[in-house]
Amino acid sequence: MGPIAIIIVMILQIFLVVFPSWLPMIVAVLAYGFWGGAFISIAGVFCASTIAFYIGKWLGEEHLQKMIGSSKNKKVQYWVSNYGFWTITIFRISPFLSNDAISIIAGMLGMKYRKFIIATLTGIIPLSFAIAYFGRDTHELKNGLYWIGGAGILIYAVYVYIDHRRRKKQSRKTD
Repeated sequence: MGPIAIIIVMILQIFLVVFPSWLPMIVAVLAYGFWGGAFISIAGVFCASTIAFYIGKWLGEEHLQKMIGSSKNKKVQYWVSNYGFWTITIFRISPFLSNDAISIIAGMLGMKYRKFIIATLTGIIPLSFAIAYFGRDTHELKNGLYWIGGAGILIYAVYVYIDHRRRKKQSRKTD
């Protein structure tokens, strides 16, 4: 029942904004070891992300537009349509970004579930194994999470910068 309890906590964490999503992952690793903890973490994030995604679908884009306004909604749509897969991947791999918010927003903006869940798994699998690896020592874990989160955000920023420049260059050629 322990693994199921951890997965349920991960699902409930969607609604507990102040509760970090990586905390139950550490508990899973401490309780069930490297492999067991990593797989419980992946299953928990899979379930929680799926539920959050479908909550977003249920709320719909009009709800997002009411919350953030029309101009910001267009910016979010641009990012999801152009960088959605990698944005979700980076949000998953970085323990300091909101996994729940990105899941709900992806659902609200009508991202395809398959693309969403593949991006989720692409990011959460390395994070789960990193937490499983570093989770035995809290000092190592803290440093490991900082390095993973920082490196992920840096790689993403470089990717967006290069892609944005490429898009600008292409749009100038077509004008």
